[in-house]
Amino acid sequence: MKTIVTTLNAKYIHTNLAIRYLKAYAEPDFDVELAEYTIKDPAMNVVSDLIQRNPEIIGFSCYIWNIEETIKIINMLKKINPNLTIIIGGPEVTYDVSYWLDRLTSVDFIVIGEGEITFKEILQQLNSDKNFEQISGLAYRKDGKNVITPQRNKVDLKNLPSPFRFEEDKTQLSKRVTYIETSRGCPFSCQFCLSSIEVGVRYFDREKVKDDIRYLMDNGAKTIKFVDRTFNISRSYAMEMFQFLIDEHKPGTVFQFEITADIMRPEVIQFLNDNAPKGLFRFEIGVQSTNDATNELVMRKQNFSKLSRTVSMVKEGNKIDQHLDLIAGLPEEDYNSFRNTFNDVFALRPEELQLGFLKLLRGTGLRLRAADHNYLYMDHAPYEMLGNNVLSFQDIIRIKQVEDVLEKYWNDHRMDTTVEYLVTHVFETPFDFFQQFGAFWDERGWSRIGHQLEDLYKRLYEFLHETHPQKIHIIESIMKYDYVKGQKFKPRKPWWPESIARNERSHYYQGILANNDLLGDNFVQHQLSEKDIYKHTILEEIHFDLAHFLQTGEVHEAKQIMLVYFNQTLNRSEVYCTPLEDVKRLTVQK
Repeated sequence: MKTIVTTLNAKYIHTNLAIRYLKAYAEPDFDVELAEYTIKDPAMNVVSDLIQRNPEIIGFSCYIWNIEETIKIINMLKKINPNLTIIIGGPEVTYDVSYWLDRLTSVDFIVIGEGEITFKEILQQLNSDKNFEQISGLAYRKDGKNVITPQRNKVDLKNLPSPFRFEEDKTQLSKRVTYIETSRGCPFSCQFCLSSIEVGVRYFDREKVKDDIRYLMDNGAKTIKFVDRTFNISRSYAMEMFQFLIDEHKPGTVFQFEITADIMRPEVIQFLNDNAPKGLFRFEIGVQSTNDATNELVMRKQNFSKLSRTVSMVKEGNKIDQHLDLIAGLPEEDYNSFRNTFNDVFALRPEELQLGFLKLLRGTGLRLRAADHNYLYMDHAPYEMLGNNVLSFQDIIRIKQVEDVLEKYWNDHRMDTTVEYLVTHVFETPFDFFQQFGAFWDERGWSRIGHQLEDLYKRLYEFLHETHPQKIHIIESIMKYDYVKGQKFKPRKPWWPESIARNERSHYYQGILANNDLLGDNFVQHQLSEKDIYKHTILEEIHFDLAHFLQTGEVHEAKQIMLVYFNQTLNRSEVYCTPLEDVKRLTVQK
């Protein structure tokens, strides 16, 4: 019976590890095809593609981000071909199984928990005497009644075959994120997380994992993300894997890990700072909240002081980018408490700060006790909270206004110098800047339209011109610097109106050419001709001492000329400054 395993990924660059394990375990007894789509693909397109493959069995991997779209596709498939056997599995349908059986009448089987063995046994029974009651971890309907068999014992991970040795994947490895796991389970009991339900941590065979990583690198994989819930729970294991990856990595490959920062020992970080090539590793760290009472309520053990030490040490090493996560809406964390959490974590200046909102996931302790905190949440996936006893929906809207501008103006690092100045010198706290700007952004309707880089500068300028007009001349100057230092080529039209008249600009250029050492030795060494200086530089007036600001973070008001040379040889911009009065004086003398 022709079999396809499929899923809807959140993005095209993502790959699904689960369906690859199903295929690998079912072979060589069964020939199973892989098919991946995204949640943005029209349902009709997905159904058309699947039907044209002429399957008799289709298995879907289900998650909160794809379940509703998956259901639409399943219902369409069954209408077109009622004889199709539909199997679903994954974390979204493992819990509240009776609910899913009653709701999804087009589904024939639901796999509960780990699916490798169960899926293969379903295929065996479909191809023989169809005795499904003997299969553990399975839910289905029989004679109009729901049948749910006892959950299967945990799979022996050391016996699972590699999910990576498929010819059809080879050509895609360099273009997509490859997910890999070296363990399953989590040692912690965070009540908002599905991982808390499974007790204990089990490991795959280390040497098989290493062989898989070598294979992936040999076939062009560039981004390999470990999905272990806590990669560094075993210090000796983490050190062994870090050393292996440092020794055998290929240039251009990046490895991403979810780590628990407060248990990472300083000597491990020092080892990475001393030995890891820059950019080889990337850490994802779930902070979620810095409110101790909130963490206690969700059974989350966290030492924020030690976490901060880890993040700071890693940042000082300048080898590893860090992505930190927050969750708004945890029990007893009101708006002001979350503001404190945000500011606590932003003070660490992570390369990325992800702001998420609590989801009451099926099977989690927090969902089971939602009434204790008067949680309101969506009936359908992703079950995002709508309010609780200390956080109103209006508060949630205010926090959501932070999310969009945080992504655009911090995580994308389009204007780091400007943002640093604003959160340090202009606004009371970082949260206040992002929230007030986010509210302004929302009021203008900008969240519904696209933005070029220049638009982002103009929108921030408009906000600051309205809220802090007395400082706008300094802020605009810093924004100009941020814009030009990030450009590799001379922009056709910067985001600001010209501050120097054309004839005056020409005089300034002539003064600089006549006094080549005015901008310092680094500029002199370029030996730019008059043609080069007009073609590859821009000249702007700014209102503060740039060199002093970059060195100390302090603003000394002073009018300067900023010349930006777009170095085509090195493919970068170079910024030079000198007092405006010196340029004017030399221009007059000339």
